[in-house]
Amino acid sequence: MISAIEFRRHLHRHPELSFEEEQSAQYIEKCLTEAGISHSRIANTGVLAKIEGKGNLSKAVVLRADIDALPIEEQTGLEYASQNCGVMHACGHDIHAAVLYGVLIRLAERRDFEGTIFGIFQPGEECNPGGASKVLEEQPFADYNVVAVIGEHTDSGLEVGEFGFCKGEFMAANDELRFRVRGKGGHAAMREKLNDTVVAASHLVTMLNAVNDENTVLSIGKIVADGATNVIPDEVYMEGTFRCFSEEHRHTVWQIIEAAAQSVDAKFGTSTEVDINHGYPAVVSNDELVDKALALASAKGLTTKMLGKRYTSEDFGFYCVQYPSLFYRFGVGSAAGRSHTSTFAPSEESIAVGIDFMEALARSL
Repeated sequence: MISAIEFRRHLHRHPELSFEEEQSAQYIEKCLTEAGISHSRIANTGVLAKIEGKGNLSKAVVLRADIDALPIEEQTGLEYASQNCGVMHACGHDIHAAVLYGVLIRLAERRDFEGTIFGIFQPGEECNPGGASKVLEEQPFADYNVVAVIGEHTDSGLEVGEFGFCKGEFMAANDELRFRVRGKGGHAAMREKLNDTVVAASHLVTMLNAVNDENTVLSIGKIVADGATNVIPDEVYMEGTFRCFSEEHRHTVWQIIEAAAQSVDAKFGTSTEVDINHGYPAVVSNDELVDKALALASAKGLTTKMLGKRYTSEDFGFYCVQYPSLFYRFGVGSAAGRSHTSTFAPSEESIAVGIDFMEALARSL
């Protein structure tokens, strides 16, 4: 049976993009089979492990790790660096999976807990529609009383042995925005004959920017106006992101976006196509579960920090909508550098710490 470090290094050498994790899934299945842990496929390229304890087996705790990588060319120089050109575990998902694997190994060795513990090796966290949504579509826990779904994320802002928690709203819901502002383009000197798509799009950006406040982020990150110094294009294409924490507010802003586009069209005679690609719900940690995790961490002598809300997103939010959930961050050391970069190299010492904590948390629940 391989160690959690070996498990992590194999995944790191052979990263796969979202919803393409077939080889990763096969490797995980092989390792779980060798450990005598029951498992099945879920969401096509995901793996769902199940370990039954004693007593009331309908009571369940679900542990989740994501397994997809990013389209980044690795430049860490590590001996176990990615062998897949242009693909890298640059967000710590290989660490998450190794922690979960290590926890499952321990739980399978001593099934002295009440109920059933599931482990999800989840695909597709990095892109819409999110692998979590695909997992839940299969209703794998329909016959169980799920008392907690637990997820974690590496954090180079925390040192090894440090854990970060946030009660309630933790990470934002996100939606992808795309706009096509269409009009009658032509010679830039003949404005009376045009519907200026560039000016219309600029007004739309200004109106959308006004949505931003202390609980909302709406940013336009891409604008393509493929004209010239003396050419107004027939179409301007724009992309952006919208993030917030409240589902009610989320629906309200969707309406504001549509209304802004209609207002611009009425003023400039353009026709704007609005595409709001609905992404992940907000990650919301159950207060009671956070309190239990904090007490456990304190009892184990771990350092804990209370973190504020952040506008980054996680498809773990889908679990939060259906079940009591806990999402926390664990330290991989400042030397790891920034995630989503080609040199991200989290400390492997974090794996053992992560295993100890998640195992104890699963047993306590």
